[in-house]
Amino acid sequence: MLMRQPCPSLQFAYAPPFGATIQDTGVQFSVFSRSATAMRLLLYNKVTDREPAEIIDFDRDADRWGDVWSMHVPNLAEGQLYHFQANGPWAPERGHRFDSTARLIDPYTQALAGEYQKGKDGVVRPPKCVVVDGEFDWEGDRHIRRDISESVIYEMHVKGFTKSKSSKVKHPGTYLGVIEKIPYLKDLGVTAVELMPVNEFPIKDIHGNKMDRSNYWGYDPMAFFAPHRGYASDSTPGAQVREFKEMVKALHKAGIEVILDVVFNHTCEGNEKGPTLSFKGLENQVYYILSEGQHYCNYSGCGNTLNGNHPVVREMIFHCLRHWVHNYHIDGFRFDLASILSRDTKGNLIPNPPMVELIAEDPLLADTKIIAEAWDAAGAYQVGSFGGARWAEWNGRYRDDTRGFWRGDSGTLGALATRLAGSSDLYEHDNRPPHCSINLITTHDGFTMNDLVSYKDKHNIANGEDNRDGDNHNISDNYGVEGPTRKKAITVTRDRQIRNMMTTLLLSQGVPMLVSGDEVRRTQKGNNNAYCQDNDISWFDWRLATKNADMLRFVKALIKFRREQPTVRRKTYLTGQPVDGRAIPDVSWYAPDGTHLNWNQSELAMVAYIAAPTRIEDPEGLGRDMVMMFNSTGQDRVFKMPEIGWGMNWNLFIDTAVESPGDIYPDVDGPVPATGHSLSMACHSMKVFVGNS
Repeated sequence: MLMRQPCPSLQFAYAPPFGATIQDTGVQFSVFSRSATAMRLLLYNKVTDREPAEIIDFDRDADRWGDVWSMHVPNLAEGQLYHFQANGPWAPERGHRFDSTARLIDPYTQALAGEYQKGKDGVVRPPKCVVVDGEFDWEGDRHIRRDISESVIYEMHVKGFTKSKSSKVKHPGTYLGVIEKIPYLKDLGVTAVELMPVNEFPIKDIHGNKMDRSNYWGYDPMAFFAPHRGYASDSTPGAQVREFKEMVKALHKAGIEVILDVVFNHTCEGNEKGPTLSFKGLENQVYYILSEGQHYCNYSGCGNTLNGNHPVVREMIFHCLRHWVHNYHIDGFRFDLASILSRDTKGNLIPNPPMVELIAEDPLLADTKIIAEAWDAAGAYQVGSFGGARWAEWNGRYRDDTRGFWRGDSGTLGALATRLAGSSDLYEHDNRPPHCSINLITTHDGFTMNDLVSYKDKHNIANGEDNRDGDNHNISDNYGVEGPTRKKAITVTRDRQIRNMMTTLLLSQGVPMLVSGDEVRRTQKGNNNAYCQDNDISWFDWRLATKNADMLRFVKALIKFRREQPTVRRKTYLTGQPVDGRAIPDVSWYAPDGTHLNWNQSELAMVAYIAAPTRIEDPEGLGRDMVMMFNSTGQDRVFKMPEIGWGMNWNLFIDTAVESPGDIYPDVDGPVPATGHSLSMACHSMKVFVGNS
């Protein structure tokens, strides 16, 4: 029998049905507009051209097919710059906002070039669309397809990761700069980077001026199919497409997946006072959720709300996700304010929303990780109830309960235990496994880990909003002094608390996500909403990797242990019952004195005994029993090893109260517990022991 040999150069690509498509003799331009009475194509020769070199009218009879305007223009090629322009009714009361002078960004454009251009004629000149040839030598690259239960996610900002001079890269603040720092990511041990928005967003305002508050985070999309031009080192139109692909290919070569933070909940066009840049000028009442015809519903907190469950918009999102997965080899998505995808065309939250189901069931996204930020800015909070088993969620309850426990908040003992065990209270009832919980303590939005233990209050004056912006509910503490201090007692407590929370995060069931820089104690000086801080406040300071090398070593060892140890990566929930023929339960909880834990006790101190998983889940028998001791009180205590662990051989893995290198033993070969089964536990500390047989 002849065996079919794979062709290494053959790659699957996905062609969205709209936008600019290169053909043998020219370019086909296609755009949806149901209510336009005329459509024009504006062609430019150079990025700096203020006026088009040629305007071509679509023939209403020959170039319109249903609600799609489509026209072939011969002799055009890759790199061609263009806008659309549409005539139609100006009738805000009926949802129409056509402006025949507006230059419109193609909703399906695959790249933008240039900036908004200044002008005194009242016409907004947005960045120009670029005709893109997606040809790229992937050299056989494929999606890594790592099970999400095996993931350690690292949230990072493409620009901020290498923009600081301390990064010492050749291409700071760019996709290529990320490539230069891949050895750091690989050494850290993370399995996936979750990139803050890389879809196109405005760099300057609509008048071509520098913004009073820069758009650093990028949560203000203007072209969903296009990688951000501002992160390319080459300013040639369309170069960002090639550089982005080079970054993905290099990350994959290092075994690191790429997850995109996508913002399908609003656009940069804002409300009725905002500019007409794209969607408003093509079919406003289709693309946005409107109230009384003319007012924009603001479930996003950003002025408008994308009409995600309208069939046309749903189709656009569907094509967009396929485009990123198959043309850019993206491994997953985190959906910003995903609860908006659960709202119907009138803004009502609905069960089984079509968009959410479509994403989960699409066969071309079957290998893709899908993660929801399961809330929005209008009061929807769906943590534990978003989608089905295909959907993972940012677990906001994990964040709050873990912060509260380590701060010493009363009533958090049981909550911490539940989060540590995988949040079965949130997910098990719907047959969703532990890896549906994306465990996090910090994110881009809020305090860094360092600031969480250094500030009681936010310090956002630099944002120019009189400290009114940002969350007031931070569940943080400063332990005696607001901000930096040299007081030994305070610095010791802060060090312990960071180690406590990192240990909890990386040893919990579920999927951990840490924020770029937390592993080296990056600070934003108490700013918990640094969306506009495109400067040293937000950028990764690479000097910290040396200054705080002990913390970096600690986190690296934790990640290594997690990746090697199936005991903390179960695919099923802990039950508290004996399993696999063993006489001990898979998890049991004890008071410091070794007796069974009273969940009503006010003291935040406990011991968790977690048994190795079954051979069904761990066929190679790599799992080890673990004892985790928690003392979140302000007093030193004596703990006892639980009786069920007396006959085992134990090695100390972690003691967060000890200075480096005794805080962690990367090879899990630390000291054995003292005889007598009694152990001293410092205040605000953790100990972790691992069975060695």
